[in-house]
Amino acid sequence: MQGQGEPSIASRSPGLTPRRWALVGLALTALALADPAFAREAEDTPSGFPVPRYLSLKFDKVNARAGPGDDHQVLWVYRVRGLPVQIVAETREWRRICDPEGGLAWVHRRVIDGNRTVMSLGTAPVALRRRPRPEAEITAYVNPRSIAALDKCDKGWCRLSLEGVRGWTPQNEVWGAAAPIQCR
Repeated sequence: MQGQGEPSIASRSPGLTPRRWALVGLALTALALADPAFAREAEDTPSGFPVPRYLSLKFDKVNARAGPGDDHQVLWVYRVRGLPVQIVAETREWRRICDPEGGLAWVHRRVIDGNRTVMSLGTAPVALRRRPRPEAEITAYVNPRSIAALDKCDKGWCRLSLEGVRGWTPQNEVWGAAAPIQCR
């Protein structure tokens, strides 16, 4: 159901024609055949999306619970809209998330947003560069503990957007882009 957690595939890629959807389907099928673990992960989850995956918090007040249900104790309350989180497990209605501080908790799927964000965790500002190369011109800096929109990652570099500025930074400089599970 759209508007309740992860967006539908159609809402993430506006403007795709039925023919392009068919090509996307063929590409995903080829990927699944080439990597059976990918197909198993996605098919074995209630949402149909692979686990782990990154998303963000939709609201500025989100209850983090000890288990998947309203009857479980509230462990803490997240108060940061757009906070990047990694989905590490899920039920039909609930998502177990790992946050940038290493906390594990359960949240309802309706509080999860399909937009990808990252967070700078270091103590020094992170440079955004015009191109994905260490010698490229610096266009801006991301302050420590700042959240930026993640456009894409490629070959160890991620393109971020923050307050109208875009730039590239090494993938290991931000939390919310690394593939392995961040919390256990």
